[in-house]
Amino acid sequence: MGLTVGVVGATGAVGRKMVETLEERNIAINKLRLFASEKSAGTTVEYKGTEITVELLTEEVMKDQFDYLLFSAGGSVSEKYAPIAADAENTVIDNSSHWRMTEGIPLVVPEVNPHVLKGYKGIVANPNCSTVQMIVALAPLHRKYGIKRIVVSTYQAVSGSGQKAIDELENQMKDCNYPNKVYTRKIVGNCIPHIDVFYDNGFTKEELKMVYETHKILEDNSIEVNPTAVRIPVVYGHSESIYVEFKEEPNLEEVYRILNSAAGVKVIDNPAENQYPTPLEVAHTDDTYVGRIRKDLYNPKAISLWVVADNLRKGAATNAVQILETMESQK
Repeated sequence: MGLTVGVVGATGAVGRKMVETLEERNIAINKLRLFASEKSAGTTVEYKGTEITVELLTEEVMKDQFDYLLFSAGGSVSEKYAPIAADAENTVIDNSSHWRMTEGIPLVVPEVNPHVLKGYKGIVANPNCSTVQMIVALAPLHRKYGIKRIVVSTYQAVSGSGQKAIDELENQMKDCNYPNKVYTRKIVGNCIPHIDVFYDNGFTKEELKMVYETHKILEDNSIEVNPTAVRIPVVYGHSESIYVEFKEEPNLEEVYRILNSAAGVKVIDNPAENQYPTPLEVAHTDDTYVGRIRKDLYNPKAISLWVVADNLRKGAATNAVQILETMESQK
């Protein structure tokens, strides 16, 4: 019969990627409905060669019956409409940060903790893009050696801030005097160590998401996570420099074997041939890429590695669709 699927925020950068990913992964959909605000309602989005008209998001349409609703319209929209859809016995997979740390709501990376979806129906939270790729790479090593501490610096693409940020970067590349409106500084030729709001402890909201989401997904609040999040002038693809200290001393050859066999991970690591992942090369793909794997110079229980993934795909749209696939496979 096929599934009835809805995408809320279908005209945004991630929403369009969700539609694209549903098509590429050949999800068995009988009916696809797309929703957006009044500004975008009435426009069309292509799916499998057909133009689908975007409907206006209302409380009433969220009470209709869906097998799955994929949300990517911001926290305030999710806060209002996701419970309405869930009360109508629909499964909501939400890409915003609003529900991630809510007790009882699963926060899921399908390669890592699919067990929390077994028999579940309601709101499911999609983690932050930076958290997703870090956890995909580190979870297989955590299962073997036990993570004690993570120090991570992220280098995040402007697409994580939406289409206006992409436009701002492209305009500044053409005209260095083009004003900055999305960011506190000009992004072209620059690195900005500021993503989301600052808290009193000096960390940003984006950084603390990585701390608390890591604890929830890995079900281990003892893991120490020290992040620094930086915006860079790249359109697609987040990169992360990660130092990870384990409870047990890792064997480097075994680390390679574990990562090479891990779901969703591709290792590109041959420095002699200048082989390592970069965001330009991994854009528009669904895997998490790992390179520059090396033992720490001083701590035998620590390694460093370089992790790259497309933030709109694996960091958002693909992970959401994979949650759908996982829930279907568990029925």
